[in-house]
Amino acid sequence: MKISWNDLTVDFSHINPDKLLQDWVWLIGEGKKPILVSSIGDLFLTDKSGKCFWLNAGEGILEEVAESLEEFEIKLKDNKYVNEWFLIALVKIFKEKGFELTDRCLYSFKKLPVLGGEYEPENFEITDIEVHFSLSGQINQKIKDLPEGTNINSITIK
Repeated sequence: MKISWNDLTVDFSHINPDKLLQDWVWLIGEGKKPILVSSIGDLFLTDKSGKCFWLNAGEGILEEVAESLEEFEIKLKDNKYVNEWFLIALVKIFKEKGFELTDRCLYSFKKLPVLGGEYEPENFEITDIEVHFSLSGQINQKIKDLPEGTNINSITIK
């Protein structure tokens, strides 16, 4: 089965960018804007200087991936980066199983990797884009200062 760019990304033009980022400001800071949302629930951002960042929502990590939008676009043509950032093999499994995304949705973790969830098809479900980024941002913020291995019984989110 062939995977297209439309299988690896989702349209988020219907969402207010500030709303999309509001539960991640604690990590990403102010002044960044989303440029791309992956179908597996990660976000790519740019700042005022033009640097590009990858927000790994499942692990609560922000990583600079390019010095400029032009460099980022070049990296998007490199299979090494595309496989790492968009998990093509996993998306292919979703497509083969008939898990088709509808408008306003993406593949989201049932249990975030930061909480011990796996990058396995069984750990994903189709979720609203805004709900995904809100919940994952709040959860990652709540646990960010906990020592590794802390047992978590419950998390209260807004």
